[in-house]
Amino acid sequence: MDCYTANWNPLGDSAFYRKYELYSMDWDLKEDLKDCLVAAAPYGGPIALLRNCWRKEKAASVRPVLEIYSASGMPLASFLWKSGPVVALGWSAEEELLCVQEDGVVLVYGLHGGFRRHFSMGNEVLQNRVLDARIFHTEFGSGVAILTGAYRFTLSANVGDLKLRRMPEVPGLQSTPSCWTTLCHDRVAHILLAVGPDLYLLDHATCSTVTPAGLAPGVSSFLQMAVSFTYRYLALFTDTGYIWMGTASLKEKLCEFNCNIRAPPKQMVWCSRPRSKERAVVVAWERRLMVVGNAPESIQFVLDEDSYLVPELDGVRIFSRSTHEFLHEVPVASEEIFKIASMAPGALLLEAQKEYEKESQKADEYLREIQELGQLVQAVQQCIEAAGHEHQPDMQKSLLRAASFGKCFLDRFSPDSFVRMCQDLRVLNAIRDYHIGIPLTYSQYKQLTIQVLLDRLVLRRLYPLAIQICEYLRLPEVQGVSRILAHWACYKVQQKDVSDEDVARAINQKLGDTPGVSYSDIAARAYGCGRTELAIKLLEYEPRSGEQVPLLLKMKRSKLALSKAIESGDTDLVFTVLLHLKNELNRGDFFMTLRNQPMALSLYRQFCKHQELDTLKDLYNQDDNHQELGSFHIRASYVTEERIEGRVAALQTAADAFYKAKNEFAAKATEDQMKLLRLQRRLEDELGGHFLDLSLHDTVTTLILGGHSKRAEQLARDYRIPDKRLWWLKLAALADLEDWEELEKFSKSKKSPIGYLPFVEICMKHHNKYEAKKYASRVGPEQKVKALLLVGDVAQAADVAIEHRNEAELGLVLSHCTGASDGATADKIQRARTQVQKK
Repeated sequence: MDCYTANWNPLGDSAFYRKYELYSMDWDLKEDLKDCLVAAAPYGGPIALLRNCWRKEKAASVRPVLEIYSASGMPLASFLWKSGPVVALGWSAEEELLCVQEDGVVLVYGLHGGFRRHFSMGNEVLQNRVLDARIFHTEFGSGVAILTGAYRFTLSANVGDLKLRRMPEVPGLQSTPSCWTTLCHDRVAHILLAVGPDLYLLDHATCSTVTPAGLAPGVSSFLQMAVSFTYRYLALFTDTGYIWMGTASLKEKLCEFNCNIRAPPKQMVWCSRPRSKERAVVVAWERRLMVVGNAPESIQFVLDEDSYLVPELDGVRIFSRSTHEFLHEVPVASEEIFKIASMAPGALLLEAQKEYEKESQKADEYLREIQELGQLVQAVQQCIEAAGHEHQPDMQKSLLRAASFGKCFLDRFSPDSFVRMCQDLRVLNAIRDYHIGIPLTYSQYKQLTIQVLLDRLVLRRLYPLAIQICEYLRLPEVQGVSRILAHWACYKVQQKDVSDEDVARAINQKLGDTPGVSYSDIAARAYGCGRTELAIKLLEYEPRSGEQVPLLLKMKRSKLALSKAIESGDTDLVFTVLLHLKNELNRGDFFMTLRNQPMALSLYRQFCKHQELDTLKDLYNQDDNHQELGSFHIRASYVTEERIEGRVAALQTAADAFYKAKNEFAAKATEDQMKLLRLQRRLEDELGGHFLDLSLHDTVTTLILGGHSKRAEQLARDYRIPDKRLWWLKLAALADLEDWEELEKFSKSKKSPIGYLPFVEICMKHHNKYEAKKYASRVGPEQKVKALLLVGDVAQAADVAIEHRNEAELGLVLSHCTGASDGATADKIQRARTQVQKK
C-alpha cells in the first residue's frame, strides 16, 4: 500500500494529486507538437494535429497534412489540407472538428476526416481577417469566438444554430490583447480580455472594465488566463509571476500564488474534481509543469518533451510524443483507504480481505474492529467508490473483492451499487483499451451518460463493442442494439466497392424485423450517397408505406411511389403522390399513368369533382366516358352556369352525351328538363314570381297557388302527370290557400281518382272540421269508418263498423272510445266484436 501512494503529491494539508500513464503513444509524429496546431476533445476524445506552416515568415511549398488520432495515438484519419490558412482547431461537443480559417470560414470535418459542412463568421471577419479564435463549450452547444484584424470580437454561442453576435468595441484597443478567453454566465457568452493592466468584459451590449478582487499590486500586464471546465472559476497569470484564482465574476478571490517565474506559460488550465473544495491550476512551460492552489507550496513535474494540456471535468490530460498521462486530485474514498497509516473503515476492510486470502486470523480482528465501530456499511461503500476511481483493473478487483467480502457480514445491504459499479468498470475497461482509446474516468462516464458513450462508439464505427455493451447492460432495444444496427447499416451503404444486392441482403440479414429500425432512413442515406438502386431495394424491406413513398418521390420514382401508395390503402398518401405526379409529368403522360391505376384514377376523379372540374372533363373525354360526361354537363349547368342560355346549352351537350352512351332514358329526361327550363323562364316573364329551377311538381303547385289552374292542368297534360298526382298537388295547394269553396268545386268537377278520404285528412290537418264533414259523407264504404273517426263522429262510426261486422274496424272504433260519454258506444262495440269473434 505504501508503494501504491508513491506517485501521490501533497498540495497543502488537505489534498493529494497523482499523475499516472494512460497510454504509451506510438503515433509516429512527423512534426513536433510545438510546430502544430493541436486540438484535443474533452472526455477522452480524439486529437487533431495540423502543421502550422502559415505562421512562418515564408510559407512552405508543401501542403500540410491534417491528422486525427484517438487518445491512445491510433490513427483515425489523415488527409492533405487543400483549403486556406488555418488559425485554430477545436472539437465540438458532437466530436466534429472545427477548422477556423483566416478568412472567417469554419470548415467542419467528421471524426474520420469526412467533410460535413462549412459556415462563415460574417463579412466583417472576411474583410478584416482572423487574428485569433477560440472554440468553447456551453450547456447549449459548442461556440466559436473570433478576434478580427480590426481588433473586434465576433462570436456564435452555438454552431449548430448559427447566430452571430458582434461584440462591443474595446476603447483604445489598437493591438492584439495579451490574453483573452470566453466566459459563460446565465446562459450568455462573454469575452474577457486583458490590455496591459486592465481587464475588459464584453457582453452583447456593453464593454465594462473589471478588477479582480484582492489582486496584488504592481501588475502591469496579464500574460495568461484560464477558465474552469464548468466556467465557475478563473485564473490569471500576471507579469509579476503571481497567479490569481477566483470566481469567474472576479468578485471573489480564492487564493493567490507566487510561482517566481515571470515568463509567460505555454498553457494554463484548471485541475479540480467535482464536489471538491480544493481548487488547483496546472501551469505548463517548455520543460516544467506546476500545480498550484491554496497552499504555500506547489507540485512540480519535469517535462521531458513538448506536451499539451487538455482540461477535463475531474483533472487534466497531458500528452506528448511518447506518453499520455492523467493528472488529478486523489478522490476522498481512495485517499482514506490508501493513505499511509489510515484507520478508515475502507482501509481496514481492504486489509481484512487480504488477510482472509492469506488465511490469517488478523482478518477477523480487522473485521471485528469495523463492526464494533458500526462502520461496516461505510467500509463497503468506500471500497466500491474507490474502485470506480482506479485506473488499473487489478486494483479495481482488489477493492471490489474487499467490498464483496464485507457484504457477506451485512444482513440488509442492497447489492445494487456493487452490481452497478462492476458493470460500469467493465464498460470503462473495455473502452480504455489501447485499440479503442477512450480513457474516460468514472466521473466523466457518469457525466457523459451511457447513451452519449454509445454514440461515440458508433461514431468511431466500433459497432460490435457498442452492441456488446448494450447487451451486457440490458438496454432496451430501441435505445441500444436497434439504434446501433441502424447506424451500422447507414455506414454499410457507403461501401461502394460492394454490389447493391450484397449490401441490401447483408443489411436485411443483420437487421431483419428489429424493432426501432427504419429501413427508409437507411435508404435515404443510400440515396444521399448516390446509390439509388440500393435505396429502392432497401425500401422493399420497409413495412410502412408512409415511409416508403416520400423517399421514392424524392428519388423521382413517382410511378413506383404510386403503386406503393395504392398498396397501402391510404388515400391521403395516394393523393400526395397524385399531386406530385401532376406537377412532374405533362398532361398526357399523367392521364396515361392514371389509366393504368384504376384506384388512383377513381380517387383523382373525386378530387377533381371538388377542385378541378375542367380536368375532370378532360379525363372523361380521354376515356370516351359519355355517361359520366353527360352527368358532368348536367352538374355544370346548375353549378357553374348562371345564364339560362348557358344552362340550356350545357343540358343539350349532356343529352348528346347520353345519346352517345345509348342511355335514352337519361337523354329524354334531360330534354324534358330543357323544355321545363324554357317554360319556367316564359312563365316568369308572363306571370312574374319565381319559377326557375323549381321541380315539375313545384311548378304545378306554384301555378295553382297563383290562381292559374288552367295553365297548371295544361302543364300536367304536356308532361303527362298522372291524374292521381295532379289531384294530390291541387288538393294540397288549395288547402294551403284555404280556398275551401274552390276545393269543393274541384271535388265535384269529376269523380276523384284518389277518393275523398284525403280531402277529409287535409281539412282536419288545417283544423277545418266543418269542411271535413262535407267530404266524410262522400267517402267510400271501405274508408267510411276512418273518415268518421277523423271528424270525431264516433257513434256513427260505430254504427257503420257494426253494420260492416269488420273486427278491425270495430277495434279501431273501440280505441277511440275514451270519454265517459262513449261508454254506451263502447259496450255496443264490444258486444258486436264478441259476436264476430264467435262466428
